[in-house]
Amino acid sequence: MADVLITGSGPTGLTLACDLALRGFAVRVIDRRTEPHHESRGKGLLPGSLDVCQRLGVLERLAATGSSSVVLRKYFDGEHINDTPTSAGLLIGQWQIEAALRDRLAGLGVAVEYGSELAGISQDESGVRAELADGTVISARYLAGCDGGRSTTRELLGIPFEGSGQEEPAMVIGDVRAPGLGRDVWHQWFTSEGTGILLCPMPGTDSFQLQASPERDERGEPLPPSLESFQRIFERDARVPGIRLTDATWLSAWRVNVRMATRMRKGRVFLAGDAAHVQPIAGGLGMNTGIQDAAALGRTLAAALTGPGGEEVLGTYEAERLPAVADVLADAAERYERVMEAVRTPGRGTEVGMNRSQPPTGA
Repeated sequence: MADVLITGSGPTGLTLACDLALRGFAVRVIDRRTEPHHESRGKGLLPGSLDVCQRLGVLERLAATGSSSVVLRKYFDGEHINDTPTSAGLLIGQWQIEAALRDRLAGLGVAVEYGSELAGISQDESGVRAELADGTVISARYLAGCDGGRSTTRELLGIPFEGSGQEEPAMVIGDVRAPGLGRDVWHQWFTSEGTGILLCPMPGTDSFQLQASPERDERGEPLPPSLESFQRIFERDARVPGIRLTDATWLSAWRVNVRMATRMRKGRVFLAGDAAHVQPIAGGLGMNTGIQDAAALGRTLAAALTGPGGEEVLGTYEAERLPAVADVLADAAERYERVMEAVRTPGRGTEVGMNRSQPPTGA
């Protein structure tokens, strides 16, 4: 029997797995994906997360790849407005963070079990039984659901995911190359029409993460992301001749969602990361909040596994993280509104990018 079974091998699940494995506990990590992803996604580690990475022994590798400073260069209607240096945290792609954590975990004797999809959960006072889609049953003393915003773990537990969201995409996002475009700044073009495109050079690669207002058809409906639509958006908003976007390795549409699970524990099963909360991207708080969830859950489970494991010990995780997450969601929503105002206002600075102010407690 495993001490802890973790569903999901994103930053939250891998952080928790490394934490527990370093403490000497028997950990298994399953993921319904068939292989790791290679997308930039969340791209900034804040100071609290850097502390966790240092404790886990991966900070040196991440710091060697990432960038601790970046200049945000803002344009309005094609004209350069200002440059804003920022240095709070580490700019690095999510896939690179996951790779470092995954390699650290492998060094501790634990490999992610890909292609393993959770299908059922049962539990009693002695442990948890997780049934996989292929009929395999895994027994563990505790289960941690770190399986994202569409968490199967949360759904199987029947925990409500309350909040609000928009059906229409607010942004298209992807990884592209842009030969000829300078990689010394994070380019942020905005227009008087309220649209914009951002191209962030990703350290350790020759690609940029693209974020942009979606292209729309003649009826005003947003078009799905494609390399061709990325190029048209770039020409529409950046107005920089001679640059062709190429090699799109990630194409996605992002919708505004602010949601939070009503609880983060049910018996011996816990939720962490996006499985428990999703928020706007402003300030880079999502992935970092998940990493802090994992650090807190690691402490709780370690105490339960080495001590009596009673309700008092197990309840400390939810008691700590629920109010912290609520503060982060409120802060992220406020930051997003400020970003949208900055998009519409020429000459103003903008928080699009790495967090340039103190993150809320819990991020």
